[in-house]
Amino acid sequence: MGVWLMIAAANLIVGVFVGLCGVAGFLLPMFYTAALKMSVPEGLALSFAAFIVSGVLGSVNYKKAGNLDIPFGIRLSIGSLAGAIVGVKLNLIIPEEQVKVILYLVVLLSGISILIRKEQQNKEEKKRFSIRENLPATLILGFLTGAICSLSGAGGPVLVMPLLVVFGIPVRTAVGIALFNSIFIGIPAVTGYLMQCSLKNVGAALVIALIAHGIGVYYGSIKAVCVNQTLLKRGIAIFSIVMAVCKLGGVF
Repeated sequence: MGVWLMIAAANLIVGVFVGLCGVAGFLLPMFYTAALKMSVPEGLALSFAAFIVSGVLGSVNYKKAGNLDIPFGIRLSIGSLAGAIVGVKLNLIIPEEQVKVILYLVVLLSGISILIRKEQQNKEEKKRFSIRENLPATLILGFLTGAICSLSGAGGPVLVMPLLVVFGIPVRTAVGIALFNSIFIGIPAVTGYLMQCSLKNVGAALVIALIAHGIGVYYGSIKAVCVNQTLLKRGIAIFSIVMAVCKLGGVF
């Protein structure tokens, strides 16, 4: 019962953060593998199931607000779908301890990218290249990010969103596209990792995680306009960097 309450609380809190600012999902795999000592496949299966929920709910909200480019999102997601399949297969080959190191490194880089992106948002007007009209570049970007996300357990938005901004997509639209894209990364990832788990071990946790995460994302998306986005993202970034450094350094 205690573990289930921890899973519900973690998914609720992370879901709120995702709803508020579109990032923080990448903390879930670390919670499952580091705090609860789950196996990597179990942790990633539960995490990507939550990412699908936040992707669906977030996409609906961003579409209603006019901040989701569906045609471009589909093109990007075609590449991500293929990349996610490759990432899951790579996860089967790479030893579990090495996968954890990759996860912690991605969390570290994700936290750093959030801080950097915060400083770059004001430079949005100076984009030289827009990826929207370049299909090969779109597919390659989708493939690479899909493979990295599905292998490491990083939430799609925290990796995809800053890259889209760099390639000329407005920030709010980039968040919407990244959330939409995370659905297509999550589907093959959940399928692949669940095949390596026992449903008896993760079935109840999966249901609890999805309900709690969905509630958190919904509540966070409603309250997003009331929160200082800069301070929230900075706090998430600093927390992520500290946690990743501690895990990489073997502090606990």
